[in-house]
Amino acid sequence: MTDTQKNSMAAPGIAQHDAEAVNASQTRELYQARQQIYPKLAHGKFRALKWFVMAVTLGIYYLLPFVRWDRGEGAPDQAVLVDFAGRRFYFFFIEIWPQEVYYITGLLILAALALFLATALFGRVWCGYACPQTVWTDLFIVVERFFEGDRNARMKLDKAKWSFNKAWRKIGKHAVWLLIALATGGAWILYFHDAFDVVQNFLTGQAALSSYLFAGVLTFTTYTLAGTMREQVCTYMCPWPRIQAAMTDREALNVTYRYDRGEPRGRHKKGESWDDRGDCIDCKQCVAVCPMGIDIRDGSQLECIQCALCIDACDDIMSKIDRPTGLITYETDDNIDRMAAGDKPRYRFFRVRTMVYAVAFALVALVMLTALINRTELELNAQRDRNPNFVVLSDGSVRNGYNIKVVNKAGEERVFQLIIEGDPQLRPRLLGASEDAPLSLMVGPDETQDFLLYLTLPADAIDGPREELMFRVVDPASGETASTRSVFVTGAE
Repeated sequence: MTDTQKNSMAAPGIAQHDAEAVNASQTRELYQARQQIYPKLAHGKFRALKWFVMAVTLGIYYLLPFVRWDRGEGAPDQAVLVDFAGRRFYFFFIEIWPQEVYYITGLLILAALALFLATALFGRVWCGYACPQTVWTDLFIVVERFFEGDRNARMKLDKAKWSFNKAWRKIGKHAVWLLIALATGGAWILYFHDAFDVVQNFLTGQAALSSYLFAGVLTFTTYTLAGTMREQVCTYMCPWPRIQAAMTDREALNVTYRYDRGEPRGRHKKGESWDDRGDCIDCKQCVAVCPMGIDIRDGSQLECIQCALCIDACDDIMSKIDRPTGLITYETDDNIDRMAAGDKPRYRFFRVRTMVYAVAFALVALVMLTALINRTELELNAQRDRNPNFVVLSDGSVRNGYNIKVVNKAGEERVFQLIIEGDPQLRPRLLGASEDAPLSLMVGPDETQDFLLYLTLPADAIDGPREELMFRVVDPASGETASTRSVFVTGAE
C-alpha cells in the first residue's frame, strides 16, 4: 500500500482538523483584550512535576540569600552575594572580581545554549515549568483557588452580585497576592546586601532608599504580571514564543493532540460502539485546565507554553472511558504524520541541530572549567604614564612613570617582590620607599593596591626610541607569580 493510499484511509476528521487549525491561525488578531481565564485544577504526573519545580525554584529564590558560607575573617559570609560596594560577586566557593566579568558572560552563554538545546529536544519546556512568569502565576492561582474555589466556583463567584462573601474572598486573595509580591521584591534586594541586615533595616525603616525603590518596583511587577496579566505576558510581551521557531523543528517533542486517533470527535454514550469515530469525546477538559485558555486540538499555537496539564486532563478522561491514554501527549510533528499514515513513530534526538547546541555547550563549559581550575589568586597590571610620555632630566637621563596594580585575591595579607626584566641599567624607584630599599609590595587580604613606580635610564644607555619591559611580582612564601609586559619610552630618534 502506498503512502497516498494510507493517507486516504486515515481518519476522516483529519482534513477538517487541518482546515480548522488554518482558519484559527488566519483569524487570530495581533492583539485582543484580555478575557478572564479560569484554569481548572489538574491531577496527574505533569501537574505533580510542576508542583515540584515550583517548590524547588521558589525555595531557592526566597531562601538562598540566608545560606551562609565561611570565607574567613573580614569577608562576607553570605553564600550568594552581589557586593557592589566591595566590587565582588560571591557564589559559594567562587569569588568573581570586576576584571573577571567573562565568567558571568560564560554563564549567560551556557544558559542560552542549554535553553536552545532543551527547546530543540522538548519544545517550550522552559516556558511550561521553570519560567518565572509561569512559576509565580501558578503560585497566584493556588492562592486564588484557596479563596475562591476551583474553576466553576470562581466563575460563579465572578458572576454573582457583590456581597460580604464575595468581598472577603476577593480582598483576601488580593491581600495575599500583595504579600507574595512584596516578599518577591524584598527577596531580590537580599542578594545585594547581607540578608539578615537588610531584613532588620527594611522592617525598621532604616534601609537605603534604593532598597525600598527596587522592592516596590518588583512588588508592582510581580502583582501585575502574575495576578492580572498572566497569559497576556506570554502571548504579547515575551519574545521567546517567536524566537523558538528558529530553535526547533518537526522532530522536537511538543505537547500534541493526536488527531489520527481522536478524529472524528464527538459525544459518546456508555455502551456505544467506537467504530468509525475517534477517541476524543469532546469533553473539553483539556481546555478547562489550560492556563492559556486555548484548545490544543486546534494544532500548534503560539500561546501554548507546553505545560502538559492538558495531557493529565485527557489521560484522566481516557482512563474513565476505558480508552488508551496518550490522546494528547508529547510527540513530534513528523511522528503524528507517520502514525496518521499507519507507520511506526521514529525518534531522532541526535540531530545536526541538537548536536551543534550540545557541542557548543560542552566547549564553553570546558573553557569555563579550565579557566576556573587555573584561576590564580594574584594578578598584575602595569599602566605607563602617557601625560607626559617621558621626562628628560637635567643630566640627560630619561624617566618613565608606571602605575603598578597588584590584585591579591587571597584571604591574608601578602608581601610581593617586584622584579623588572629589561635593560639592566634601568634604575627603579618606588614612590614612598627609599631608593636603595628592595621593591617590596605589601597588599592586604582580598584587596587591590596601586603603586607608583619610576624607571630612569641614563643618557649613555639610550640606544633606541623604546625598550621592552617585563614586570613580574613574586610571592616568596608560596612561589606564586604574575607578570605583564610594558615598554620604556626614551623619545630618541
